[in-house]
This record gives sequence, structure tokens and C-alpha cells, in this order.
Amino acid sequence: MARYILPFSQIDMESLDQVGGKNASLGEMVQKLKAEGIGVPDGFAVTAEAYWALLDAHELRPNLRAALARLDTEQYDNLRAVGESARALLAGAELPEAIRSEIRDAFHELTASFDHPVQVAVRSSATAEDLPTASFAGQQESFLNIRTEEELLEACRQCYVSLFTDRAIKYREDQGFDHLQVALSIGIQQMVRSDKACAGVIFTLEPETGFEDVILITSSWGLGENVVKGNVNPDEFYVYKPALERGQLPVLSRKVGTKAQTMAYAEEREGLIGTTVNRDTPVEKRERLTLTEAEIETLARWALRIEEHYGQAMDIEWAKDGLSGELFVVQARPETVHARQREAYRLKLYELREKGEQLTEGVGLGNRITAGKARRLASPAEAGKLQPGEVLVTDITNPDWDPVLKKAAAIVTNKGGRTSHAAIVARELGALAVVGTGDATEAIPDGAEVTVVCTEGNRGQVYAGTLDWDEQEVDLREIQLPETRVMLIAADPDRAFRLSFLPSHGIGLMRIEFIINNAIGIHPMALRRFDQLRDAGAKKKINRLTRGYADKAHFFVERLAEGVATLAAAFYPREVIVRMSDFKTNEYANLIGGAAFEPEEENPMLGFRGASRYYHELYRDGFELECRAMKRVRDEMGLDNVKLMIPFCRTVEEGERVVALMEEFGLQRGENGLEIYVMVEIPSNVLLAEQFARVFDGFSIGSNDLTQLSLGLDRDSTLVSRLFDERNPAVKRLIGQSIRAAREADIPVGLCGQAPSDLPEIARFLVEEGITSISFNPDALLRGIENIQAAEEKLGAKSS
Repeated sequence: MARYILPFSQIDMESLDQVGGKNASLGEMVQKLKAEGIGVPDGFAVTAEAYWALLDAHELRPNLRAALARLDTEQYDNLRAVGESARALLAGAELPEAIRSEIRDAFHELTASFDHPVQVAVRSSATAEDLPTASFAGQQESFLNIRTEEELLEACRQCYVSLFTDRAIKYREDQGFDHLQVALSIGIQQMVRSDKACAGVIFTLEPETGFEDVILITSSWGLGENVVKGNVNPDEFYVYKPALERGQLPVLSRKVGTKAQTMAYAEEREGLIGTTVNRDTPVEKRERLTLTEAEIETLARWALRIEEHYGQAMDIEWAKDGLSGELFVVQARPETVHARQREAYRLKLYELREKGEQLTEGVGLGNRITAGKARRLASPAEAGKLQPGEVLVTDITNPDWDPVLKKAAAIVTNKGGRTSHAAIVARELGALAVVGTGDATEAIPDGAEVTVVCTEGNRGQVYAGTLDWDEQEVDLREIQLPETRVMLIAADPDRAFRLSFLPSHGIGLMRIEFIINNAIGIHPMALRRFDQLRDAGAKKKINRLTRGYADKAHFFVERLAEGVATLAAAFYPREVIVRMSDFKTNEYANLIGGAAFEPEEENPMLGFRGASRYYHELYRDGFELECRAMKRVRDEMGLDNVKLMIPFCRTVEEGERVVALMEEFGLQRGENGLEIYVMVEIPSNVLLAEQFARVFDGFSIGSNDLTQLSLGLDRDSTLVSRLFDERNPAVKRLIGQSIRAAREADIPVGLCGQAPSDLPEIARFLVEEGITSISFNPDALLRGIENIQAAEEKLGAKSS
């Protein structure tokens, strides 16, 4: 019976002290989840007892303790020297023959169970690793493409050495672990041939905010190390858990990453360790998604089951075998950052007051703003050049930077993704980061003062100079919402999960123009009538963007549906009122292929916009795509909290015509609880409010358009803009009349605009009139709540 070896089939989470977190989790899944159809590659663990036997055979414990006792735990100036001396002790220690023999026997038994040559992955598994409060992400080494017993034994030896990398020493110090109480187990696992397919990482929550109802899957071509170490910007897929459980369409979004490199096995061996090589990914594969719909759903179901089994959010590594086409889970560990932070509801709000020259942008981590001097470093060896409070600029973040990150005000990199180990460590340390910019080391001058902004959804920007910003800290648990419903104005799906934590009753105005501009970019009529398009350049762009779609129109439907669904899922079951498109003709013309389908107008603001477009032959087919997208969101994805709203509806007859057309396109009022609102932004909407109330289920007052149309002015004209004021008696009379008409018809009425947050008297006026809800931009939300509460208190005092 083996003393130092345990097969995965004999390991579970009770074996943590013997095999470490990584191996214990693998054994747990092999024993308890593999029978349910979750693919887990077979393997075995070299136990912690082998590590202790190695130390005792060479009497290393006293020497290691003495070496580590010299560490400067204040400045860590001698970290490298201490690490080198500790590693040298392990590097010179030969594995005892008893351990070597058992490893060889277990390796032969594993490989003999296959009818083809098998490579293995050799991974370190510390006994204090993958705990709910400490991930140890990337602190020890892994070795891939191991083929022979000689390579395996060398890889095991180097795993032991890696227990004392500089970053691992520093991490244990930060976490308060005694270095000589942490042992190293080694996992030897059949290697999935993802070098011929793809691999990646799964989080069973949104990792940046801790939003729990989604699963994030990242994927890139080749071996998964590129995703784990942040070498590439991977594809990203968000999956909505409730839809997955209900058997409805669960994919909220899919984003094509650049996937610039593909890691594969190296044909030539270097020394005794199996090697890998990174090659440039062909352009065709860079632009193609790595996973099919069915594969996304399979991985998501597995992730959901793993999360359920462990009873907590999980960080999972997966791989697809390019030879068999099978999917596998190769690691699963507790997700660490939000296990600690989820209970912290304190929110610091940052608002950039000015914008300068943007130097670069990428994936933003940290939801903050900071400024400092940029310091370009080529490697952690140059860490001495970085002064506390400076902005670290480098090619790639990885765990080697851990000792450096705490000194930096922010870190900006060329490479990396939100689910790389680097991103995990950055979040764990509370570091501000902009990763995956592609050009940071070229775009940001060394020594220049810069401002780093990570408050715009998942994007982060770096601006030249020190800009001005505001900071406000609030405890979300202390905010009491008023009786008047407080809603948000939103447009960007990338901000959905972060916005969902703000105190609100939902989204009162979701503008889909942002999604059409940024996620689609193509005029819907250019997709419906692609063959009629004469612009060769536009056709080429459309072909590239819609590659993989047999029906080009479905590209529009799917992208729009996913953008809306992301926001709807983030706020479910709170209502999300989606306004159908309200581009003006000049704005539609700027979309790819748009010029061919848009008339030229002298005054687009008052021309072919809103409801008038929807039933017109010039746009009817485009409106059908919008309706198909909304039906997909509500009926196929199960997000029935979505309500729809028609903008710029000039006449009652026009409203009736649009509602009838929506029914023809599958969106019938009342079916599956569908409600259709109308924007009240034209004086005719107010004067005929009683009749509009019979056609629609609710009103939303668009105070900007209503003000300018009431006063007959262009708010963008500097010559007359000083007259634009919602407090004008004429405007207030129209708003008040709209609210009263809605109340008489017993339908909800809201208002979208900045005025109730900036002008307390407007908030008071709306509350006194009995408005149902007021919608605010996120940066104005807290001021708006304060103004409404003050108005309600005053009204209450007045009535009593």
C-alpha cells in the first residue's frame, strides 16, 4: 500500500491537510460529481507527508526557518535574497527513493489505463491553498506537457522549490501563515488536449461586483494557462442562472476577445521538463468565438452544480479536448474576494469632474479613480524604481507582481483579462487596475502624471495629467427609499451589475441606442436588405461583423436582446422600462450601411423619429427586429420584468398604429404581463393625455423634449439655451396636467431627467403632484433620493 500517493478516487474535502485545497477539490469532484456527468480528468496526488519526509531526510526545517527569519517584513527589501536562499535549499534536496518509486508506479498505472499516449499536468497544491479567505492564486508553479517519469520527477522537485517563490513568501506573510506549517502536495492529472481546442476560467458570480445570479465563462484557444495568467484577452460569456434552471435561453452576452496567442505543446523538449510554446493566433480564429451555445450551457450547468455542491461561489478552470471534443473541469476552488467583501455595503462614489486627453483604455478593475506619476517597468526585478503612490505601467500582470502591487496607486497593463490570476490578486489586494489595453507601455510616457478612471462599467481609462474628481462614501444599508419610486436611467450593459447594487426600484428609462451603437454598429435595414446595399465598404464590414450568422438580421436581434437582457437580469424582478429606438435620421445614418436608408432632413429633432418611423416602409422591417429582440428577452429568456416604451408619439392614432404593429410582431399588450408605455414629451401628449391613456399602460414624462417643445427653443443652441428651464410655469403646468391625467386613468406616471436631483423645488413639485416615479442618472441618484425624501417629509408635515 502506497504511503505517499492517493488516487483522486480516494480523496475528498476531508483530505485537505493531506493533499491541499486544489487536490482535495479534484478528488471531491471525482468522487461525488463525475457520476452526474461532469467531466473531471483522472489523476493522483503526492501527499503532504512526502513533503515533510523530504524536509526531514535532508534536515531542512531548521535551515529554512533560519533563512526566512532574516526577512525584512516592513519594507521587504531583502525578499529576493531570502527567497533565493530558501529555494536553493529545496533545489539541492534529492527526493528520497521511496517517494520516487511510488510516483513512478502511480504514473505508470495512470497512463496504462489509456489506449493512447497521455501527457499529464503537474500542479502544486498547498495545504493552506484555495481556502474561502485565501486563494494563493498562482503562488506555486504548474508544469504542463509532462510525458515521461523522468520529466515527472523533475517537475515534482521544482514544485517543491516553488513553495518558496518570492511571491509565495510574501503572500503567506500577508495572510499570516507560518511558512513551516504550510506543506505542499502535488497533483498529477491527465492533461486535456486543449492545445487543439480551447480552455478557460469560470466564476459562478460576477467577479468584479459579486452579483450572484450570473455565471461568467472565459475562453481562449489552446491551453488554459494563457487565460489563467492573463496573457490574452479571452472571449467572455455571461449566463443567467434563473433562466438556466428554468430551461430558457440563458446566455446574457457573448463577447469576442482578441485571443492574440495560442498556447500549445512544444515539439522540442528543453531539459527534463515538458515545455509549451505561445504562437500568434490566426486572424480568423481571433475573430471567432471559441464555444458553441451548447458548450456554453453545458459548462454553465456544471458550474451551477459545482457551486451547489460546495455551497459557495466557485472559481473553476475548464478545458476542451480537441481530440475527443469532450469538456472537462480541471480545477475548482472557492471564489475568495467576495467571500470576504460581499457583506461590505459601503459604497464610495467617484465622479470625474473633467476629462483630458485619453492615453489608453482597457478592462477596468476597482471602481475608483486615482492619479499619480506613471512608472513603466519591464519586470518585477525593477520594482525598486516604483515609488509608493505611482501608477505601475507594464506589459502584463501576474502573481510575481504581488509584492509590488501594494506600493502602486494603480496598475496598467498591455495584456490580461478580468478572470486572470492577476485580476484575482488585484481585486484581493484592493488594487486599482486597467488591464488588456494593448498599448499602455507605448501610449503612457514614463514619469508622466496620469489619472486612472475605473468607474465606467467594465472599462478603465487612463488620462494625461491630474484631473479633478469628487468622492462620496455611503452605506447602502442606511439608505431608505421614499414612497415615490426611485428609478435609474441606464444604457450600458457593462455597468448593469454594479448599478444593481444601488438603492432603486428599477430602471425607469433604458436607452437601447447605446447597444445599437456599440454592440451592433449596423443599421437594421442594412441587415434586412443587405443584397440591395451598394456600398462595397459597408458590405465588407457587415460581412465581417456578422460572420457565423446564417441570417444577418439575427445578429441584430441577438446582440440587442443580450444587451437588454443583461440589464434586465441585473435588476430582476424590479421593472426595467426599455425605450424603443429614438435615433434621429442623422444618427441612424452614421451606423454602418445607414446612409443608404436614411433621408436627409433640415431638422432631424422634429423629423423622422420615434413612433413615426416604426410603421413607415423606410423602417418597418428594422422595427420588426427591435420587436423580435424584445420578445426574445421577455418570452424566451424569461425576463418578464421588461416593459416597453414608445418615444415621440405625435398622435393618438399613431400610438394605436404602433401598438397594433407590435402585436403583429409578437408583442401583445397584456400577454405574459407585457405593458407598453408612451413618452410624454410633446404638448399633444399632454393635451390628449386621457386618450393616450386608453392606448398605453403608463406615461413617462421626458422633461428635456417637453421643455424645449413647450418653449419653442433648441436646448443645444447657445443663443437661447439660457431660457431652457423646467421651472418655467408653462412647463410645470404641462407636467402637472400629465400627472393628474395619469392618476385619473389609474396608470403609472414617471419622469426622466436631471432636474429633480439638481433642483429640490422640482422634486417637491413632482411629489406634490403625485408622480409615481422619478428616474435619475446613477451619479445623481443619491441627491435625487435626498430631494424626494425632503419633499415627502414637507408634504407629510403639511397634510398633518
